[in-house]
Amino acid sequence: MESSLVDAWPHIPPADRPAPLIRAINDRLTTPDRVAAALAVTPMLVGRTELRALLDRLAAGCLSHLEIWGHDHVFTAPGMPPFLRQFRVQIGGRVLYLDMYAERQRLNIELDGATTHGDPRQREIDLRRDALLATLGILVVRFSHRRLTHEPDEVRRETLAILARRREQPASPRER
Repeated sequence: MESSLVDAWPHIPPADRPAPLIRAINDRLTTPDRVAAALAVTPMLVGRTELRALLDRLAAGCLSHLEIWGHDHVFTAPGMPPFLRQFRVQIGGRVLYLDMYAERQRLNIELDGATTHGDPRQREIDLRRDALLATLGILVVRFSHRRLTHEPDEVRRETLAILARRREQPASPRER
């Protein structure tokens, strides 16, 4: 599987190259480390640098085009904390994975893609999930695909302001 992904890379149009690899990793058919090992034995590969960069993002926990875009253009700016990506939280019998979690500030940033998060049923699932996380004191902030890609500077400023406010916020409302 891994050598097939590596071998196919230069034969796929550049804009379409990430999709099969992202899908294979999300479907747990392989891992970034296993693909990197296959890449290591293929030294002369067209697009090798781009494939290596994609593998680095996937290994860091970016699991979609939008998460990779956000990582590269918004959330690794000066002042941003080292977000924990795909952070596992267990609440009761449920396991949730948080897109980007700032542990000290108890802030979860969710990047909502247009295809999945436009569905009213998915919106209800997201709202219930956000409420459940609030029971642990975790604030969920959601950014849409459109905002993230069309207003990256504003999203960055808002994120930094939220992080700053969460750092200075007292532990309980009575301390204010």
